[in-house]
Amino acid sequence: MTKEELLQKKISAISLGCDKNRVDLEKILFSLKTCGYTIVEDVLDADIVIINTCAFILPAKEESISQIIEMEFLKRKGRIEKILVTGCFPERNFEELKENFPDIDAFVRIKENENIPNIIGGLYNLSQDNQKVKKGRLLTTPSSYAYLKIADGCNNACSYCAIPRIRGRYKSETIENLVSEAEELVEKGVKELILVAQDVSRYGEDLYGENKLIPLCKKLIKIKGLTKIKLHYLYPEKVTDELLDFISKEEKICDYIDLPLQHIDDKILKSMRRRMGEGDTRQLLAKIKENYPNIALRTTFIVGYPGETGKIFKKLCDFIKETEFNYAGFFPYFREENTASYFMKGQIPKWKKLYRLKKIKKLQEKIMSKNIVNSIGSEVEVLVDAFDDSKGIYIGHTQKQSPGVDFGVEVDGENIKVGDYVKVKILTFDGNNFGGVKC
Repeated sequence: MTKEELLQKKISAISLGCDKNRVDLEKILFSLKTCGYTIVEDVLDADIVIINTCAFILPAKEESISQIIEMEFLKRKGRIEKILVTGCFPERNFEELKENFPDIDAFVRIKENENIPNIIGGLYNLSQDNQKVKKGRLLTTPSSYAYLKIADGCNNACSYCAIPRIRGRYKSETIENLVSEAEELVEKGVKELILVAQDVSRYGEDLYGENKLIPLCKKLIKIKGLTKIKLHYLYPEKVTDELLDFISKEEKICDYIDLPLQHIDDKILKSMRRRMGEGDTRQLLAKIKENYPNIALRTTFIVGYPGETGKIFKKLCDFIKETEFNYAGFFPYFREENTASYFMKGQIPKWKKLYRLKKIKKLQEKIMSKNIVNSIGSEVEVLVDAFDDSKGIYIGHTQKQSPGVDFGVEVDGENIKVGDYVKVKILTFDGNNFGGVKC
C-alpha cells in the first residue's frame, strides 16, 4: 500500500470521559486531518477507529471495555479495518489490555498521541517517516464554545483518586502556547472558553514558581472576539480573595465556579487527604454568598467513603440543605486499585452507598426545584450553541451554566444564529432544559 492509498482511509473516533480527554482527542483529529485523512462521525463509515478511553472510576472502565468489545465485533465482521485505543485506560492496564484484547491493533500511551499518524502508517506496513504535523484542534463541541486545557496531571494525591498515577504530576502549559491556542479557537468562531485541568487553581506553580491563573486570564481577556471565560475545578484552598474579586469584577470572566468539595466532615476530609477542613470550607462559602452573591457555585460530593457513618452522612445532608448550591453532583465511592483508600477499613456496602446516593440527590432536587421556580419569568443572556432540528428551536447556555453539565436554555424566536448572544425570557422548564422566547 502506498501513502496515497492509505490517506484514502476514513477515520472516526469515540471519546469517553472528561473534557480534558476531549481536548486530547481534538488534537489527535487535527493532526490526522492535517496529514490528509478524512474524518467521519459514524464509525460504520470508517476504516479506522480511535477509542479515547477513560478509566477514572469503575463505570468509566466498564464503558471503555464495552466500546472496545463493540469495535472488536465490528472488525471481526469486516466493518472496520483497524482499531487504536488511547486515553487513560491503557495507562492503567497497558500489558493486561494487550493480552485481553488481541483484536486491537494498537494501544497508544498518552505521550504517544502526537505520533498516531505514524502509528497508523505502521499498521499498514508503511515505514514511519516521523513527520511532524502542525498542532491545532478539530473541534468536537459546538462552534460557540471550546475547552482550553491549561495543565495535565495532578499533585494533590487525594486518597480515592487514580489520576496522578494515570496522568502523572501536574504540568502546566505555557501562557504563550495557551494564548496562541485560544486565538486560533476564537478565529474559528469560539465565543466562550472553558478553562479545564484536574486543578485549574494551581496553574503555573510548577512552571513559573508562583500561581499564574489570574495573569493567564488577563492575557486571554485581551483576545478580540473572545467574550467569556469560565473556570472549572478550582480547589477550595486556592480560592483567594484576589481570585474572587477578579472573577466578580472582570466582565469577561463568568460568574460561575466549579468547586469540588467532596465532603464536609473533618474526619472524612482528612482521610481523603483534602487540604481544607470543615471550618475553612464553611467560612469560604459564607464569604462567597455574602460578598459575591452573583457567583454561581457548582460542586461535587462523594457518598459512602470508607468510615462514613450514618451520623456523618446526615451531617453532609444537613450541609447540602443549609448551603443550597446552584448545582451539585453526587457520586458513590468507588474502591479503585492503587489508591490509598482501597486499603482502608470501614468500607461501605454497595447497597448502602446507593441508598445514600438516592437520598442526597433528592435533597438537591428540592433545592433545584426552588431555584427553577425562581427563574421562571426572569430575563437572561444566552449564548446560542446549536439548532435542534427535531424541535425546531435553538439551544444554548448562560454564563452561569456549564454546557453538557448543567441545564441548558431552549430558545424560540426569529433572526437567531448559532454563536449569537440573545436575551431570553424564561417561561418553562421540562426537566432537562429551561424554555424561553427571544426578547
